Amino acid sequence: MSDKMAIGEVSKPRFEFRTFGQDFSAPAARMARLSVPVPEKVWERHSKEIYILSRTNDVNNTKIRDGKMDIKTYVQTIDGLEQWNPLMKGEFPISAAQLETEVFPAFKVDMPTLTQETYTLDEFLCIINSHPDLQAVNVVKHRFGYMVNNTICEYGEVLFNGAKICTINSESTEIEDIKKTLTEVGLNQVENINYLQAIKRVIGMINQPLAN
Repeated sequence: MSDKMAIGEVSKPRFEFRTFGQDFSAPAARMARLSVPVPEKVWERHSKEIYILSRTNDVNNTKIRDGKMDIKTYVQTIDGLEQWNPLMKGEFPISAAQLETEVFPAFKVDMPTLTQETYTLDEFLCIINSHPDLQAVNVVKHRFGYMVNNTICEYGEVLFNGAKICTINSESTEIEDIKKTLTEVGLNQVENINYLQAIKRVIGMINQPLAN
């Protein structure tokens, strides 16, 4: 028996389809039409985040939102859908010990020399910006939430360091529900691109185009 999905609530680890490009107006319109009613708090959301990109890491997704660090790690891909699990959450000021044992190992880069016991967000970003294999990217999200076939969906307009693109996704604990949704909204032949990959393509860290 499948779990009942609820937007904004913790569930079993979910599988996700997401993609990025210039125009998803048609599938976004179908997603809105097919959606059941969703809580008003997810009708439309705005957020500003900082993603930390590493040239040597594609399996740990590190971002900072509301002054807190959030790291998710890639688990597996089944039928083209990716599963990610929480790895750590941290608050600033953050200890040097946590940077050494959890944060920089997630980046898979050489450990910089740390001379303080704790670091503020600005001090941490200075370390990131001075590291040759790391780059902080400012991400602004304007998202619209839906629920189709018991999958949590969204269409979003996002800025990566000011570059405007679109994203659309469907996620659930149940793979078949996502597949059904992708077919119904017209995304079943579109490449699955996660945030790490999309940002790297936009900033030139990966030489590949987006989905359209």
